[in-house]
Amino acid sequence: MSSTLDSQNSTAAADGGGATQGARAAGAPAPNVLALLPIAVFLIIYLGSGIYFEYIHPIDGKMGFYITSVVVSFGIALTVAFFQNRKLSFDEKISVCARGIGDSNITIMLLIFLLAGAFSGIASATGGAESTANMLLNIIPENYAVLGLFITGCVISMAMGTSVGTISVLAPIALTVSQGSGFSVPLCAASVVGGAMFGDNLSFISDTTIAATKTQGVAMKDKFLTNIKIALPAAAVTVAILIGLSMGHEPLPSDGHDFNFLLALPYFLVFVLALLGMNVFVVLLIGTFLFLIFGLFFGSVSYALAFEAMGRGTSSMFETMIVTILVASIAALIRVHGGFASILAFIRRHFNSRRGGMAGIAMVTSFMDISTANNTVAIVAAAPVARDISREFGVSPRITASLLDTCSCIMQGIIPYGAQLLVAAGIMGISSISIVPWLFYQFVLALFVGIVILRAR
Repeated sequence: MSSTLDSQNSTAAADGGGATQGARAAGAPAPNVLALLPIAVFLIIYLGSGIYFEYIHPIDGKMGFYITSVVVSFGIALTVAFFQNRKLSFDEKISVCARGIGDSNITIMLLIFLLAGAFSGIASATGGAESTANMLLNIIPENYAVLGLFITGCVISMAMGTSVGTISVLAPIALTVSQGSGFSVPLCAASVVGGAMFGDNLSFISDTTIAATKTQGVAMKDKFLTNIKIALPAAAVTVAILIGLSMGHEPLPSDGHDFNFLLALPYFLVFVLALLGMNVFVVLLIGTFLFLIFGLFFGSVSYALAFEAMGRGTSSMFETMIVTILVASIAALIRVHGGFASILAFIRRHFNSRRGGMAGIAMVTSFMDISTANNTVAIVAAAPVARDISREFGVSPRITASLLDTCSCIMQGIIPYGAQLLVAAGIMGISSISIVPWLFYQFVLALFVGIVILRAR
């Protein structure tokens, strides 16, 4: 079925100018590069101030890229979009935004964000993440502890659905491993970050997966099966590199790590149920309920603390949800103003194949992540134009979703001003720049993505 679709789309793409003229005749906006001005305004405000406060005039105790609110920056960009295109009245522009926000995929995405936040909140409060990490570290030999950090990061991030949360849990453990093993602190930090990005890219409850699949209308299972063909070989190469670096190290004396298997069980159950194709809402509800029951049974949380933790988890998603609403509004206006048509026109001039379309999606997504320093925001911002590119060049939606998620995770796991590296560096007392040369997984994954694109026909 998907190959037939790819073939039909490729034929349509090869039709070139005739298809374009037909689209315009049907009411599609003409290319207008000025319609992209809101994106430029956002980049100047957010990226510009981030660079200033991170590298030129840093403020003690604050991460430069988080001083200027991403919500405020997108709010200003939306205001600029409203001042464009005088052919549409203010009320017409409000209707355009409403249609963008009211898209069924956006609505589903917002609801899943709430459930994922509640799940993550109670999982952390009950000690599920810590138990899972300690259980895995007990299994892996001590002289391969740095490899253990990577594998544990992979599993924890897939279970939690958050790379920053995974790094927050594992970074203190990684610092202890470094101090007692002789492995460098940046290497241990990079192993944790690499594992966290692997899981974030593949997790069924990650906000990046939710954003990538829902914006492209793809089942999470299909995106996972497409993603793992790239991510798993990259992880295997990373494992080989870490094994090579670990050889010759003497086993470390250790009293072991305390864990509770039942507190780790819901994580693995959520992953299995999602992989079997169960509705993500049901999966998250089951996981949340199990953590509540086990947490109360073992006394790790009280009734009040459990619901407080779920409330904190839900609240932690509010900024992501507001950004999603703002970006959906901006994207809808940019589309009717001809901005996305201008990007498509640019790609048509430089690429003329399915391979070129995939490269275009990868480039747009990577650029948005470098600019926003947030992989979920980058996916939501790049998704509309990526969808247009996939239709134009015959790239199947599952591959588009995979490229969106993978490329955003690659860049987010490399940029030294992203939350992932800043959090790891802050906890472990090093500079984020010092971690970059040791990010084996991200660099290998980027190589594999390039190979997949080059092999496309």
